[in-house]
Amino acid sequence: MPDDLSALLAKMGAVSPFPIQAVAIPDALAGRDVSGRAPTGSGKTLAFGIPLVLRTSKASPRHPQALVLVPTRELAAQVRRDLQQVAAARNLEVACVYGGAGYEGQIRALRRGVDVLVACPGRLEDLISRNDVALDEVRFVVVDEADRMADMGFLPSVRRLLDQTCKDRQTLLFSATLDGEVDVLVRGYQRDPCRYEVGADESLSGEVRHMFWRAAPADRARLTAELVSSHAPTMVFCRTRHGADRLTRQLSAAGLGAVAIHGSRSQPQRERALAAFAAGRVQALVATDVAARGIHVDDVTCVIHYDPPGDHKDYLHRSGRTGRAGADGMVISLVSQEHSGAVRSLQRVLGLPQVLEDPDDMMLAGSPGSPRNGHLLQQRRVAPGAPSSQGPARRRRSAKGAPADRFAKQDRRAQREGANDPNGSGWSAKSPSTGQGRQVRQGSRKGNSWLSPDQPSRAKRGSNAGRQGHGSGGPPGGRQAAG
Repeated sequence: MPDDLSALLAKMGAVSPFPIQAVAIPDALAGRDVSGRAPTGSGKTLAFGIPLVLRTSKASPRHPQALVLVPTRELAAQVRRDLQQVAAARNLEVACVYGGAGYEGQIRALRRGVDVLVACPGRLEDLISRNDVALDEVRFVVVDEADRMADMGFLPSVRRLLDQTCKDRQTLLFSATLDGEVDVLVRGYQRDPCRYEVGADESLSGEVRHMFWRAAPADRARLTAELVSSHAPTMVFCRTRHGADRLTRQLSAAGLGAVAIHGSRSQPQRERALAAFAAGRVQALVATDVAARGIHVDDVTCVIHYDPPGDHKDYLHRSGRTGRAGADGMVISLVSQEHSGAVRSLQRVLGLPQVLEDPDDMMLAGSPGSPRNGHLLQQRRVAPGAPSSQGPARRRRSAKGAPADRFAKQDRRAQREGANDPNGSGWSAKSPSTGQGRQVRQGSRKGNSWLSPDQPSRAKRGSNAGRQGHGSGGPPGGRQAAG
């Protein structure tokens, strides 16, 4: 490692490498292709950022030398911030392009000359079609969160972009998971890659307890409000954009500070919401899965799965928002009867006891909770410094009846039954989202407690609302909003 870069890293507090950095950086510096599997918060950005900076030269206008592809706007902005610190040691210009923001500033940066371009696939393809940027001089490519790219349906765009780069480029893939469709990129776009699978650094992770509570649809908002009140700051995950907005209104009506982030919010709105949550000005960040990747906020006490995740990967990414930097945390899933079977399948995949528990009154009152509640998640780990395999990643066989399949079937059924849902969530009248949404408004209209579930619904039904709301936080299997 050059002395100037070592000094810069020491100033940033990066004195010793994380496991993924220790195994991946030497091969990447030697020019090898690398496939790295490591959990969120494990230092992946520096694992590819250090070799990228050391192997990238100055670029001419509109012809970047290095390209980092990411799935979401938030991750693009975060990667750019992290890379800028390291790139300063080599006087390299780093810029990012993504949707939801104006073209003018991005085009001006490209015309001035960008050495390292961080991009979401959709916006990058738009800029290429306008002749504002070309990839024919790109010799170093990183695909970050490659599995998320596959989940969001971006792999065709990623392949088209990679086809436009230099044929002798160096290609790195990093992700918290590395399986399934990512094999297409590994086989087609990497040459004899070194593959590493590294677990989280236990010294940097606190104890996180996972709890699965029985919760009737009418009780979920009340339980969420009590948890947020007692264990802020809290991140709450919903499946749909409308569901996130509705729960945010419910928490605000209960006197709690809450903001929402999802694909329908503009980039300035998303940045303001994240800044308010990170600064402690609000107690809860209510999000769809768009926030499960690439968002780094320290000291999150609690993560609540208000709606079930799409699969075990989404569960891990959501839950990874707590227990960072050595702090303890808790993850609570609110499970209705209709989702209990799929949740047990999820628990089995995660290696957790397949049990549902009643809500813990001690935790709701603000204490750490009863010892009976909560289980530690045991993750498979590979010893640092030892690659799990060489060459292309092997496709893992999916278990029959996996949680993602079950949730997807339930969502399709709920969409059919809830086509006239006045809240636009796509769930039936018996679902958690629509049922609780009406109860909250009724309580406010009658002047009763906002949690009152007893008044009959008088909400009018609309014919088209049920077809809305499945964007970046929607059901598994649907294409999500582009970055």
